[in-house]
Amino acid sequence: MTVLGTATIRVRYAETDQMGVVYHGNYFAWFEVGRVELLRQAGWSYKTLEGDGLSLPVIEATCQYRHPARYDDELEIRTVGRMASAVRVEFTYELVRMADARVLATARTLHVPITREGRPCRLPGPLREIFA
Repeated sequence: MTVLGTATIRVRYAETDQMGVVYHGNYFAWFEVGRVELLRQAGWSYKTLEGDGLSLPVIEATCQYRHPARYDDELEIRTVGRMASAVRVEFTYELVRMADARVLATARTLHVPITREGRPCRLPGPLREIFA
């Protein structure tokens, strides 16, 4: 099963260069918004996960930039999560400009749950069920 989450953001002036085009590194901050909202919409949160002593660090990240996002664009982040293996969670993203439904970027991040001590571990059962 895959889980879909959506979030909406508006490009702030501080996220752009002098031409009004979004700096490429900001996309990954938006993908984090997508992940957090996906978990929240599924009934979990990063705060709960960390309270349980777990973290989900990114171990791989890729992005294909198709069209530039610009100042004041309203964007929808569409995020899909799934178990990639017993101890890996994969999220894929589409960043869509709402005014014209154009896909501006697609991306993927891979995460491994770890304990406070930094050891890989399995996700809690209910969270595994969400992504299984």
